[in-house]
Amino acid sequence: MRWSGIIFAPVGKGKTVQGTSFLSVSVLKELSAPTIKPPLGRIAIVADGNSPDPDDLGGTAVSIAMLRASGLENRLAHYSHSCDLERVERISEAAEKERHALMQSSCDVTARRWGGFDELTFYDAKWQQDETVKDLRNAINASTAKDPLWIVEAGEPDIIGLALDASSKDKHQYVKVITHHPANDDAGDFYTWQQILDFGVEEVRIPDQNINLKVDIAEWDWAKNHPEPRIQWIWLQGKIAEVDDVVRFQKGKWDCSDAGMVLYWITGATNGGLKQGTVESVKTLLLDFVNSTK
Repeated sequence: MRWSGIIFAPVGKGKTVQGTSFLSVSVLKELSAPTIKPPLGRIAIVADGNSPDPDDLGGTAVSIAMLRASGLENRLAHYSHSCDLERVERISEAAEKERHALMQSSCDVTARRWGGFDELTFYDAKWQQDETVKDLRNAINASTAKDPLWIVEAGEPDIIGLALDASSKDKHQYVKVITHHPANDDAGDFYTWQQILDFGVEEVRIPDQNINLKVDIAEWDWAKNHPEPRIQWIWLQGKIAEVDDVVRFQKGKWDCSDAGMVLYWITGATNGGLKQGTVESVKTLLLDFVNSTK
């Protein structure tokens, strides 16, 4: 769609609109508001956060809050974090231990404050590996053509591979794995990305979500300065990642890139889902919910 001059109308279509040279606040809000139209089935999220990159702290908080804000909290069948099963030298044993605690806090506190997740356990994939694999396996085994499972690969693929290996092969046709970056796909210690696909699952690949969702931290000042504690809590998770002392590449940034895959699912996934989510999309979704539940 193109815009002609100051007339708010597609070129060559419709009637000429006599109006203004700017868009009203209500129109801008409507244009930025994501449409909630999830596909059939449930969603499972496997995140890391214990790897050197701390971005899953903000990504986890945003993902959980968006599912609640969309009214889709009951469709979340599994959530696990710290899925990097083999520590690398770049992060010390002590720093990794801290990350496990921070990720558990991002999960549990966000879920409690936003509400709706009382029946769900947020698993530490490395420290509770058996329970994590069994829980994801059960979600896979519950899948049908009318109730497929969409797994968000927000970290290394090993937990996904272990759960697929432990599950019924005839259920794999009903499993779809959403990915946005080879940094996750190719980081497994036990499974390659091709081995994941060889289980017979459907690959759902969307563009790199860092493009619009790893931004200058000032773009999240709206959350930092918001009077609602639930919004401030989410901002704090991204700020903790920004001041992380394991890596330097998050300095000055607020990164919830993996949450873009959740936003894609919320807005339709393969049926017109938002492939390049923005901070404005996240903001509108969360604030609409917060304003309606004061």
